[in-house]
Amino acid sequence: MPLISFAIFRSAGVRFGLPLLFAVLMMLSLESALPTLAPYQGLFLVLPYVLLTTVIMLSQPFNQGKTALTALLMIIAFYIIQSHLQSPLSDNNTRITYVLLATLLPLNLLQIHLLPERRLFSRFGTGYLVFVLSQLAWGILVVNHFAGKNLDHIWDTYLYTIPAFSPLPVVLILLYLSIGLASASAILKRNQGYDQAVFICLLFAGVTFSAFHHIFISSAAFSIAAVLLLLNLITCSHELAYVDQLTGIPGRRALETELKYLGRTYTLAMLDIDHFKKFNDKYGHKTGDDVLKLVAQFMQQVRGGAEVFRYGGEEFTILFKGKESNQCIEHLEQLRKGIANYEMVIREHEQRPKSNLIGAEMRKDIPHEKAVKITVSIGIADSFPDHNPTNVLKAADEALYKAKKAGRNRLSH
Repeated sequence: MPLISFAIFRSAGVRFGLPLLFAVLMMLSLESALPTLAPYQGLFLVLPYVLLTTVIMLSQPFNQGKTALTALLMIIAFYIIQSHLQSPLSDNNTRITYVLLATLLPLNLLQIHLLPERRLFSRFGTGYLVFVLSQLAWGILVVNHFAGKNLDHIWDTYLYTIPAFSPLPVVLILLYLSIGLASASAILKRNQGYDQAVFICLLFAGVTFSAFHHIFISSAAFSIAAVLLLLNLITCSHELAYVDQLTGIPGRRALETELKYLGRTYTLAMLDIDHFKKFNDKYGHKTGDDVLKLVAQFMQQVRGGAEVFRYGGEEFTILFKGKESNQCIEHLEQLRKGIANYEMVIREHEQRPKSNLIGAEMRKDIPHEKAVKITVSIGIADSFPDHNPTNVLKAADEALYKAKKAGRNRLSH
């Protein structure tokens, strides 16, 4: 079977929209779906613990410490809900606990965005656990301090609620909305796995506390959140294994997987950046990285059903399934000429604008002699008469060597 692509989950829009879609569907089905879960009460009380613990254990080998922290906070929150929030919110102690938990959980989740990426089972993880336990101890002191006291003035003013809408105070609803927007912006800006993990937990914690009067709301919401965290972990592990972190295109391992499941007709092309080492030595490694990204961007525009991979270093591979080499030459020549004709402006790395549009405007004012051009050499081979992918790849590599030996900036069979 072909390699299953998780590229769609790397999209910031999907990372933001998928949990939101689940939350909306859950809110729409609260009245009809949740009461039907009564026969499975025992399972739903245990499921969040099992799923969230699985997230924590898998986060360790995948180096997703922040995801583990979010799962840890959710486990603690779920335990508090099940052990201390099963009485009606009209009870003073229960209501205080409810408000404290609904306040501290989003603030702690927001804080994870700012923490360094460290493993949970480490000295850092131990310190963080002590920090969380200290908050729990403080919360117990607060509940005990206000136990039996009349807090109607606070409930009616600072923590005013709209019972017909939600038992969650209006000020906390606004808190969830603002923190949720901040977390969503982190996804749209950085698109890191732990940013999505925080957003997922914020979203479903907000759903839980906003619809707290519904039966099984915490079990259902926390279980769905845990499933999405597991999906996020799988996606992140796929990216680490198959996607080249510098260029954003699939790496060599992805190519090796694809080569195992090819049909009888295909073409492979090997591409190498000419004089890349000299370029690196002259302009520095950061500029060299920019060249690699630039070439990857050009390669992603190749037509003809091309699949592109970073083979290693300054070498790239292009795969055309179901095509012979003579059907691919035109596409590869367009790629070679496009790269050769592109003028790359060399400037101090710190002075480079973040916007491509601003960069394009700045390039118009750069003297022509400050712009440099790069070229690539390409070797191509197809699956006839030898269908073995290893041999075809070797033939493409030999053709690449011929192109470089013949003067570079050319395509060779």
